[in-house]
Amino acid sequence: MGLIHSGFLRSRAAATLNVLGLLLFCSCAAPVEAAEPASRNLDAGWQFRAVANTDRSDVREWHPAQVPGVVQTDLLHSGLIPDPFDRDNEFRLQWIGLADWEYQTAFQLDAASLAHDHADLVFDGLDTLADVYLNDQAILHADNMFRHWRVPAKAMLKPGANTLRIVFHSPVEKMLPYVKSLPYVLPSISTNNYGNEENIATAPYTRKAPYNYGWDWGPRFLTEGIWQPVRLETWDALRIESFHIHQQSITADLANVTAELEIEASRPTTATLTLAHDEMSASQVSDGNHTLQLNAGINRVSFPLRIASPRLWYPVGYGAQNRYRFAASIRIGRDAAARAETRTGLRSVELRRVPDQWGKSFEFVVNGISVFAKGADVIPFDSFPNRATPDIHRNILQSARDAHMNMVREWGGGYYESDDFYDICDELGIMVWQEFMFGGDMVPGDVAFQENVRQEAVDQIKRLRDHPSIVIWCGNNEIETGWHYWGDRQQFKESISADARDRVWQDYVILFADVLKSAVMQYADPVPYTPSSPSANFEEPPDNQHNGDMHYWQVWHAQAPASDYTQQFPRFMSEFGFQSFPEMRTIRTFAKPEDFNIRSTVMQAHQKNKGGNERILTYMLREYREPKDFASFVYLSQVQQAEIIKIGAEHLRRQRPRTMGSLYWQLNDCWPVASWASIDYHGRWKALQYYARRFYDDVLISPFLHGDKVDVYVVSDKLQPLSGTIHMRLLDFSGKVLLDQTKDVQVAAQSSAIYFTVDNVAIAAKADPHQTFLVFDLEVAGKKMSRNLVFFDITHNLELPVAPQIETTLSKTGEDYAITLRSSKLARNVYLSFGDFDVQSSDNYFDLLPAEAITIHMKSAATAEQLRAAMKIVSLTEAFNSN
Repeated sequence: MGLIHSGFLRSRAAATLNVLGLLLFCSCAAPVEAAEPASRNLDAGWQFRAVANTDRSDVREWHPAQVPGVVQTDLLHSGLIPDPFDRDNEFRLQWIGLADWEYQTAFQLDAASLAHDHADLVFDGLDTLADVYLNDQAILHADNMFRHWRVPAKAMLKPGANTLRIVFHSPVEKMLPYVKSLPYVLPSISTNNYGNEENIATAPYTRKAPYNYGWDWGPRFLTEGIWQPVRLETWDALRIESFHIHQQSITADLANVTAELEIEASRPTTATLTLAHDEMSASQVSDGNHTLQLNAGINRVSFPLRIASPRLWYPVGYGAQNRYRFAASIRIGRDAAARAETRTGLRSVELRRVPDQWGKSFEFVVNGISVFAKGADVIPFDSFPNRATPDIHRNILQSARDAHMNMVREWGGGYYESDDFYDICDELGIMVWQEFMFGGDMVPGDVAFQENVRQEAVDQIKRLRDHPSIVIWCGNNEIETGWHYWGDRQQFKESISADARDRVWQDYVILFADVLKSAVMQYADPVPYTPSSPSANFEEPPDNQHNGDMHYWQVWHAQAPASDYTQQFPRFMSEFGFQSFPEMRTIRTFAKPEDFNIRSTVMQAHQKNKGGNERILTYMLREYREPKDFASFVYLSQVQQAEIIKIGAEHLRRQRPRTMGSLYWQLNDCWPVASWASIDYHGRWKALQYYARRFYDDVLISPFLHGDKVDVYVVSDKLQPLSGTIHMRLLDFSGKVLLDQTKDVQVAAQSSAIYFTVDNVAIAAKADPHQTFLVFDLEVAGKKMSRNLVFFDITHNLELPVAPQIETTLSKTGEDYAITLRSSKLARNVYLSFGDFDVQSSDNYFDLLPAEAITIHMKSAATAEQLRAAMKIVSLTEAFNSN
């Protein structure tokens, strides 16, 4: 082992990069026979059956299984259970997670495969408590859904047929005896979501996706199974365990990185290593020759590289998403022994936390640029992870980018996402706030648990650390704030001794201020770490407005008015949200017409936040008139959600640089449900997603009505200043212009400022506030960049036109459609739908001003005739009860 460095600097040519340090290692030893490691997929031929804790005879027989997969989807594919998402089937399927299940497959091996020095069984993920047997010999006892398991298996393999068998134990039933033996049971979110009949929380003690136990937006399905691929790897002299590009110092002029490899060798040997990236030519290989002596076992080696004038990776909106592909190949003598490659984007990243006039900053700085984070929190894409495909990931993440989002927060109550998720984020320039999988439960403090988590963290960091999109690692979701403020935690603290309370808190500190922080520092440097969200990094209590990030839930949970958002001034808002229903087309996938009532059993089953449907209605009746039917309620719930989050998001953007992040809860759903999502389970945009495309645009005009005035802000995330014009009009609902003003403005780069103020007293003297509204347009170089409207009272009190007549013209250009809409009177929140046809629209839920046409561009596989026949247009007042 050794640290090897060498290199040369070349001048820039038209088609090449400046590169310093392409390394070539050569061996002077006599050639040793070697073969590259080989991998064989073992995902085929599996079958499953129940082996304990169920009296159903049909599931005790063998049935075909899919790997990767989980037992619920295997049961569904075999017709043994109904659709878990249909109606209230969830409640009748809880027995599955309380049973034990056995999986089995057989595979053939020839003598050549067994002739290799090593044959390892590799399990990328077992869910969760599993005993693994090879040819009836126990080889593994797995206890962590998130770990990667490698088992040397050559001694147990044989020529011909081999049997691999895995027994999965119920995560509840297996853990109950242990938990019941403890002096106290840690408080858990899962105790609110039913489960074992004794209602004893086992989730805190089990390294399993927390959302499996149920959440306030998701069902309780305790999955079991082989949820990640299984393979057999054979190798001889050596294999590459990991290959990483450690980014130590990145500037526009020079990238100092280190190629780091972990190499497992069977025995001491010398080897030749070649390191390159995909833009290097043969002439760029240095003439330095070095001999690397490998010892038996794990060898950790590193090689400094310098890349002059690197092409950097930037978040979307700030530059290109350039990436480099690095490759490492090892030879023993003339024989290829192993190879590996990784792809990464070069960028510097900093979480800047420095004292300032408002407390202590919390802002992400990428390549020296302060970035206002615009985005949403992401939950698992399905209750059954094997159904979350790359196409689903791409659809949701592309939708995020289309709405001008530059960050998603990978919430800690699910599972670490698949590689393709992060590849897509890298490609699209979407930063990832990555959390370790702790969703809100306090944690055990025994050494075995801590070591299990440490190894989990090492496995996942090594897998993900070369993704430039990951800009922070976070210890957990809300455990710290829960300990300080949640009612069940206060009750728990009162129920145990002072020494026990101190011990529980100390266990938390050890795990999140030591174990995980150390893992990030050792393996993910220089990506920053924060212990929790929200957190002030233990400097003071979490969830405050001057230090650390903040979650704000008084709007919604406490039924505070949406205007309370404008009284919050956090340094970074990482959660705030409001619920709505998915569209009727999605509701029909799980409900029948007789279920179309917010108080029906089925609608309650698909509302996981207790009292959520009534809360939506309570807020609705404050602002709007009573909806005329269930479909109108669904439509109004989406409009309401969008309008409320708009208030919060625009306020947060107006506060830059004091506030440097707005992540609303949540982007997606794991099943069809009434929730905080802006995109439903089927990938259909709610009103909020269309609104986000407007309020997260890089340039935003944002009038703020408060007291007797309207302060007119312009917010710009652009890196260059803008010269523009603000056009303000006072209109009545029929389009009559009562006031018309313009003002030229110079908008600074990356800024938020008030450019003028409107006196409401003067406005009131000109018009009835219940029959008029203000329109603000920001125009740059003759192009409208942003528009916003101001109404002077709640919608309930406005004398809006009833059912305004909207004229439409549908045309087709190439493969796309365009629909032009026009109304003689104001039509608010115009919603276009097309029955069961999939239509991708450039906008929806928009305000149609009197006599001003709007053209919406659409993509659909349907014909023009089909779209015309299916098209339905709804505006706000059409949803109201006429009484």
